[in-house]
Amino acid sequence: MNRRALLASALSGTGLLLGAAACATLGLEHPPTARPPQPTVGQSSAKPSAPAASSVLTDAQAQAALITDTDLGAPWIPTRGAATWRDGMLKAITPTAECQKLLDGLYADELLGGPARAVVALDDADTGAQLRYQLTDRRPRDADRALDWMRTLPGRCARFTARAPDGTVLDVVVTDLALPEVGDARQGLRVTLTNWETDGDPITLSLDVAAVRAGEDTFVLTNGSMGDVPNEATQAAVQLGVQRLTEVRKQGRVQV
Repeated sequence: MNRRALLASALSGTGLLLGAAACATLGLEHPPTARPPQPTVGQSSAKPSAPAASSVLTDAQAQAALITDTDLGAPWIPTRGAATWRDGMLKAITPTAECQKLLDGLYADELLGGPARAVVALDDADTGAQLRYQLTDRRPRDADRALDWMRTLPGRCARFTARAPDGTVLDVVVTDLALPEVGDARQGLRVTLTNWETDGDPITLSLDVAAVRAGEDTFVLTNGSMGDVPNEATQAAVQLGVQRLTEVRKQGRVQV
């Protein structure tokens, strides 16, 4: 399936968790998740089973599973470099351990731990937003534990203060972010960091954060912008990410 056909498939239908305006714009769908059959203890078969495909994606498969600027369409383009707000606002410190872990994970792009297996960064040329999408090497069990931790953050770190590198005090708010019901497990967060210590209007960095496990694979994306963040791109990237992984896994099984 080519990229344009994949995007058409991902954005065809009605999104249940988005606002009416976003649904009307993109027509996102939330396909039901097909659970794999569970093995039965002691089950036997007269025919020998076929050899199982490796559960680890190859380097080529991991790269093929990444979304691209072509998938999302204009105004998204390949990144021109790290956004200036990463060092200016995300590299902040706070005395609360769990909240510091969140900030450190966002700054280092290692929210679920460990370096990325494959990563792509895209820029919205119109708004200055930056979207980073990465596949992780986390095993499903470890990924689920990390997702469980993320689910605690809107409670543990609902609102706290952090100090930016220039000494500015930032007001940080963490809330749940609804995601398309795709994959096997998922968690979304909306994180805002606001500098009220300005002579004019306050300065706010908004981040959509999404982590999704689909079978053996887990991906994380952050979509950040000064001011409003283009949430429809977050929703589309989540659906496209799961569909791309499904296609890559399916092609791998055919080749075995």
